[in-house]
Amino acid sequence: MSWEKEAEEIRKRRTLAREQGGKEAIERQHEKGRLTIRERIEKLTDHESFREMGEGAGVPHFDEEGNLIGFEPGNYILGFAKVNGRRVAVGGEDFTMKGGSPNPAGLRKSVYAEELALTYKVPLIRLHEGGGGSVAGSGKKGVRPMGDPVFSTPRFRSITQVLGEVPVATAALGPVAGMPAARLVASHFSVMTENAQVLIAGPKVVARALGEDLTKEELGGAEVHARSGVIDNVASDEEDALKQIAQFLSYLPDNVWQLPPDIETEDTPDRMDESLIDIVPRERRKPFAMRKIVKAVVDKGSFFEMTKKYGPSLITGLARLDGKSVGVIANDCKFYAGAMTAQAAQKLRRFVDMCNTFNLPILSFVDEPGFMIGSASEQAATIRHGTGAIAAVMQSRVPWASVIVHKVFGVAGAAHFGPEGFVLSWPSAATGALPVEGGVAVAFARQIAEAEDPEALRQELEEKLAAGQSPFPRAEGFSVHELIDPRETRPRLCEWLDWAAPRRETAKGPYLATMRP
Repeated sequence: MSWEKEAEEIRKRRTLAREQGGKEAIERQHEKGRLTIRERIEKLTDHESFREMGEGAGVPHFDEEGNLIGFEPGNYILGFAKVNGRRVAVGGEDFTMKGGSPNPAGLRKSVYAEELALTYKVPLIRLHEGGGGSVAGSGKKGVRPMGDPVFSTPRFRSITQVLGEVPVATAALGPVAGMPAARLVASHFSVMTENAQVLIAGPKVVARALGEDLTKEELGGAEVHARSGVIDNVASDEEDALKQIAQFLSYLPDNVWQLPPDIETEDTPDRMDESLIDIVPRERRKPFAMRKIVKAVVDKGSFFEMTKKYGPSLITGLARLDGKSVGVIANDCKFYAGAMTAQAAQKLRRFVDMCNTFNLPILSFVDEPGFMIGSASEQAATIRHGTGAIAAVMQSRVPWASVIVHKVFGVAGAAHFGPEGFVLSWPSAATGALPVEGGVAVAFARQIAEAEDPEALRQELEEKLAAGQSPFPRAEGFSVHELIDPRETRPRLCEWLDWAAPRRETAKGPYLATMRP
């Protein structure tokens, strides 16, 4: 006796499940310029590599004779796939059904996403578009909301645990609210398209509660959250968002028990970029392009910047050096002269924690004038956030290399030098307790005020003290490992990274840290 009848029903259920919310719902999704979740997964992953899990989860509908006539699938699609040949777990809400708000089967599948990544130790990709629960509940008559039993595992346990074991990359590809918004930010990398919104609550709820009449874009559009720090990057469209996720994951290992993969590169480790010899101007207060320095040192075309518009005085991103993945931090003197703001400190802390989690050596290009000053900075608790960032740096387990490009002043300078770090200095470097200009104004205020020509005396004192901040005495006293020609930076760092290889082997596994300020 054959089981062909049952096998045929399985095939029919799968066919019905792939119809998602139906033809009209899919057409509405396309009219908005958005893909369906299945189309997104297909675009992101290697051809025909997606293997769905729980395709049969949902509610079947039968006619009076017991024949299957319809199937309402779980509206969260989940499964295994490959991205550029590497295994991942991938999932996301199906917005063509209930606007992505979870039905019972969809909720169970979404809850299982983190468990799947944890069980198989593979990166997790979430493609979000949808809301959380509804005040109306399941919508079924006579069903009383009971909630989860007291002994159930808290949902956020796995959402938090996965951050310490495997890479998590997420995208907001439409309106994202409630629990999906929380899961979006519970990641190592988050990206949103220009036409997406990320909201704690939508406009109607906000208007009812607070009297604020705002659109979804005004509340939580891409421009808002690029600057708020909720997301790392903004993508021009869905295809760009998916490409950024794939690129981000290419720098990371599958899990914390592995090292990031090395790649073949045609960029030789002994390359010396001539532009570096005069990229920093002799005029101390004249700005320069730090990103050009970073790109001239790391492997060509490998720099992937993250969180650009949040805490813009600090640059963070991933790159490769002689084919090996590294984290990069650098000051951008075009914003607050590179000073550490409260936002920049929080950005640094999060980025350093990610590098330590996944064993990425850190390159620091230093041009730090100190903590940002002023009333706004005090109100933002900059000293607390800055000291917390320094604590994160001091708890690093990965190798650090710091290149003093221009200046290092004040307490904030400590955030650029990891424990047992390798320190190089350029001839353009200046170090001290305070920048010359501010220090002279404080220490010689009376003499300057009483001078016949206050401005001339000020300039004289500043030039005299600036000479005392030369990098040569520090090199003579072995306060840096080496004072170098800027063009030597790449070869020196490639050599250092090779030396650091044995240390990296001893630092695999989960990263642990203590309380910080």
